[in-house]
Amino acid sequence: MEFTAGGLLEVRITPADVGKRVSVRRVEGGLSGSPEFTDTVGVLTSWDQGVLVITRKNGQSVRIAESLLVAGKVVPPAPARRRGPAASFEELSRIAARSWQPLESEPLGGWTLRAAAGFTRRANSVLPLGDPGIPLDDALARVTSWYAERGLPAYVQAATGAAGTQELLCAKLERRGWVSEVSAEVRIGALAPVADVEAPAAGSVRLTRVPDEEWLGRYGKVTDPDLARRMLVEGPSVWFAALPGGRAIGRLVVDGRWAGFAAVTVDPEHRRAGLATAVMAALAGKALEEGASAAWLQVETDNAGALALYDGLGFATHHAYHHYRRGAAS
Repeated sequence: MEFTAGGLLEVRITPADVGKRVSVRRVEGGLSGSPEFTDTVGVLTSWDQGVLVITRKNGQSVRIAESLLVAGKVVPPAPARRRGPAASFEELSRIAARSWQPLESEPLGGWTLRAAAGFTRRANSVLPLGDPGIPLDDALARVTSWYAERGLPAYVQAATGAAGTQELLCAKLERRGWVSEVSAEVRIGALAPVADVEAPAAGSVRLTRVPDEEWLGRYGKVTDPDLARRMLVEGPSVWFAALPGGRAIGRLVVDGRWAGFAAVTVDPEHRRAGLATAVMAALAGKALEEGASAAWLQVETDNAGALALYDGLGFATHHAYHHYRRGAAS
């Protein structure tokens, strides 16, 4: 925020700025006495009947009464990272989609409807990269019927927090009763430092092209092993890592310069022993051999242990994404 207590506060935004990134200050507790000021930065997703809605980077929507505004302006997109790899939202989204391929998909304009018998939300949700080519309500009706035909709930995966993300779509979904069930961060970082981390168990990591029963058992999200194995092996260049006894596992997909880490899971009895780091280091080394230089991963926002691990390995948040499920009344 660039507002200062001694400077001139001025509201320089209007409803015409919906869809732009803005910075606003509002006053709480009245305009006399000892007012408190609150600053909010995000995308202005609506301004209707005297109420602004601003969607923050993490996807949280903030409602602000127009009468409480004391300052507001349009601000440029968040500055690009100065260190490590760089990528656009669309580039990362398409790379991530290739790493979790569905069993079937169908285009709807610029949207892609994906299904995989319910195995992972990522492979069983709409990826809306572009315009569906028809009015939004018609598109959502088509989405709902397409998933219902397959006995699946309708999900839309939409992103916030970077240039080109989908704050407006998120707001429109929420107004139609769609509910965000799971939020995650997409993080990126340099690959070589991950491979260079010293982890005592790194030499014991076994790398394979296909997950075995022990790997699937540690993954713990498998009801149909044949389906899971069929899904997990799909990708440009897929590797699976495991420590003896299923103490820790991981999955990696190498796609050009990018290496995507997933399914990094440690036996609860062996946590905080550097096993996740060992698995990631071994996978990173393999990715470097295949010519990758940048890394990405997805981590749910409430997974404190994983967030701390990835902080320590130099991963920084690029954007967030949210799985919106069709509500009962929508």
